[in-house]
Amino acid sequence: MRKLRNDELGRLQVSEFKSVPKIPITIILDNIRSLMNVGSVFRTSDAFIIKEIILCGITAKPPHREIQKTALGATESVEWRYEEDTLEVVKSLQNMDVNVYAIEQADKSIMLDEFEFKFNKEIAFVFGNEVKGVRQDVVEAADACIEIPQFGTKHSLNISISAAIVIWETFQQYQKSLS
Repeated sequence: MRKLRNDELGRLQVSEFKSVPKIPITIILDNIRSLMNVGSVFRTSDAFIIKEIILCGITAKPPHREIQKTALGATESVEWRYEEDTLEVVKSLQNMDVNVYAIEQADKSIMLDEFEFKFNKEIAFVFGNEVKGVRQDVVEAADACIEIPQFGTKHSLNISISAAIVIWETFQQYQKSLS
């Protein structure tokens, strides 16, 4: 067995990526402090052809050297925009008939491994600040909270890891819904 070279992977060029159909998922980053986390979410969103990322609050915007360290160019392929207020973004998306889910530990959260996504509407996920999580007013406005099951001693996962897990699970369910 031998590792494949990058030129053997068959990846899309940025121009090709822009024209392929995207998975109807929007990622909302609510006040993310770490630029490396932002870059990592861009890279994961590129890997699974996510429709859009919305950066909110104090979340840094490309171009930025620290974001590029982990994004590795994904800020050029994935559509993104900046909006100041996360709550306004959530309400605006809901007015456009998008289901918005906060990824958070809450008293009525639904575990990710038990959540069955419906793809008759677009979906948006809100990922929160590394320390404070998703703002409470955003949690209250969301259509539901989804929680990633955890079994160890730590109370949370890194936001970029959380995003990767949720995107992967949703991608798998989306692929199955097409068959």
